[in-house]
Amino acid sequence: MPGLLSSPVCLTVIWFLSWSLRPSCAQIQSDEVLDIQYGHLESNVTLACGQSQIRTTVVWRHNQSSVLPWHTVTSDGRLVLLHVDHSAQGHYSCYDDRGLLLHSISLRLGYPPGLLSVSCQVPNHTLVRCSWEESVRTFLPAQYDVSYRGNGHEWRPCVVDVARRRCDIDHPSFWQTIHTMRVTETNALGSETTYVRFKLHELLKPDPPESVLVKELQGYPRRLVVSWSFPSSWPQHDAFPLLFHIRYKPQGSMYWSEIFSKESPAVIFDALAGHFHHIQIRARDDVNSDSQWSEWTLSSPAKPWEVFTTPEPEEEEFFTDDVVVSITKPETSTAKTYNPEFEDEGNLGLVILLVLFSVVILTTVLSLIFVVWVRQRRRDHVTKQELTSMVKMKSMPI
Repeated sequence: MPGLLSSPVCLTVIWFLSWSLRPSCAQIQSDEVLDIQYGHLESNVTLACGQSQIRTTVVWRHNQSSVLPWHTVTSDGRLVLLHVDHSAQGHYSCYDDRGLLLHSISLRLGYPPGLLSVSCQVPNHTLVRCSWEESVRTFLPAQYDVSYRGNGHEWRPCVVDVARRRCDIDHPSFWQTIHTMRVTETNALGSETTYVRFKLHELLKPDPPESVLVKELQGYPRRLVVSWSFPSSWPQHDAFPLLFHIRYKPQGSMYWSEIFSKESPAVIFDALAGHFHHIQIRARDDVNSDSQWSEWTLSSPAKPWEVFTTPEPEEEEFFTDDVVVSITKPETSTAKTYNPEFEDEGNLGLVILLVLFSVVILTTVLSLIFVVWVRQRRRDHVTKQELTSMVKMKSMPI
């Protein structure tokens, strides 16, 4: 038996079987060590070729290419990427000197989280919606842990929408003056917590009114009727009244007029007759004077009611068998008629009055000038006589 095992044929078979099985074992081991590694952008990143200390020469590939970013390879087969940027991301593989795959790594690069920019909106007394934005773009997937509390109370969780980066607080405690929110962002490179404090009664800002409708008022050329409905997000309850601010201006004007109302509809009494107007509405909590006004609604154009005059009758003619037929449209009654003869007579009377008034004014002015001239002549004559008398008296001998 020992002679059989030591025969050349048996040794050849054993060598062939061991040589053919080695690649499959190496392939199985390499499949078991696929890994994902995260690295910090603009820094050095080290990739290890498996868990064991490899003392043989290894070859690294990046996305199946032998061209690698700026790097060095240590004596134990580690790949050190120097001052990496986004182009260094991808799939890295290391092979032994016979071309067998030893290890694979998927490299993702980014930054650790920074402080967040958090803002909160309070559209009504039952909801607080807070959202946040990154001050540092991390380029890495993140998780968020959000909680809030009132003064002297315990932390309570906030329902997080990771995709939209926001959370909602249902039925907050409005009687608590100050609330604090805590948002912790975590990714593969670290975590950062942001705190923000706010006052609910100062952040309360309703959504704009809805279903705005502006109509003319029949028979009133300077009035417009404005109607609207409460925002759908605002609870329509007597405990939560709203104050509405209505502004309007004629088309082309720079100046707004405004009125306030607590109910819909409201009437504009001083619209400019015959002109289109732009009307907008916003709302605010009527009880809480510290609350904010909503955004303005979109501009609603409207024009007051107008009196239309009846156009001149039109005649239509058509010919049938050498006979001309004329059809006149019947006149319709109007609220106001127009007569050119009356207008001409009115203009002539106005001209006569103006001429008479001018004659009276001119006569009065000329009379005043004549009176002044006569008085001045008399004064000159008296002065001349007095001078003559004085000369005579001086010439008389004493």
